[in-house]
Amino acid sequence: MTRYGAMFGPDITFLGVPPCDLSALDGRADVIILGAPFDGGTSHRPGTRFGPQAIRQACYLPHDGSRPSLAMRVDGLKDLRVYDAGDVEMFAGDIERSLGALEAAVFTVAAAGAIPIVLGGDHSIALPDATGVARHHGLGRVSLVHFDAHADTGDVEFGSLYGHGQPMRRLIESGAVRGDRFLQIGLRGYWPGPQTLDWMAGQRMRSYEMTEIVARGLDECLTESFGIATDECEGVFLSVDVDVVDPGMAPGTGTPEPGGLTARQLLDAVRRCCYELPIVGVDVVEVAPPYDHAEITAYLGNRVVLEALSAIARRRSSLPPWTPTQPLLDNR
Repeated sequence: MTRYGAMFGPDITFLGVPPCDLSALDGRADVIILGAPFDGGTSHRPGTRFGPQAIRQACYLPHDGSRPSLAMRVDGLKDLRVYDAGDVEMFAGDIERSLGALEAAVFTVAAAGAIPIVLGGDHSIALPDATGVARHHGLGRVSLVHFDAHADTGDVEFGSLYGHGQPMRRLIESGAVRGDRFLQIGLRGYWPGPQTLDWMAGQRMRSYEMTEIVARGLDECLTESFGIATDECEGVFLSVDVDVVDPGMAPGTGTPEPGGLTARQLLDAVRRCCYELPIVGVDVVEVAPPYDHAEITAYLGNRVVLEALSAIARRRSSLPPWTPTQPLLDNR
């Protein structure tokens, strides 16, 4: 399996980290970034095929492979061995072939002992992403923390089993992820309907709808979800759909739903997830540059990745335990 480079636009890596070839992994990488430039699973507005390129380059600082975190006091791109394998070749006209190629790439990364971070792409890619990781760590042994406005538990849509509204059902049906170790955060709006909600209840999924988050507080909901996610599982896969954020702060997405998290809440939540949980894979999906304004959503996607990397680096470091209330100059 070779490094494809970029499917769309110039061949760049995430903020200048070194490139790598998936056919020559030597076990030294801590994290490998993959692009999944695919929008063949969208039900409304396409455009997420351009998401990986936008996320990789969305930064006003030099693309020098270094980003010291002011909050975490680590450099996620330097303290971890981070490489970028480029884009997996994903043809929008053949969803099964494309998802199969991505699953193979993610499994290759996980089997090499690295954490795959996948830049999407629409949310149909969560099926091969989490499956590829679970194939290495054990089917049913990886829990899933899922930030999204939508449950993505539909069954057959437009005559297909595969699409961006269905990956979570397919993951549970296949046995890759247990329904009772599936945590969803930020749901809201007017979908899915009662029949799908009944199916979700039957799988014992735990979904934190925005009304509950507002009433209880995001931190309390996260703490509760972490207790579930780490019970009887070897690791946690984190799937972040940018439409979990209110479209006023993340307009560049295909299915915007008003009333979501703030960008600050999402970044803090991702930091907590990756610092407190044994993360074994991450994807960031549904960044659709054609609907973005001033790269707002691309910048958010980029910072989600950086928060994840910084928190993983801090978790693995020998530094004292980190808390968000420590004064900046003492937080070392």
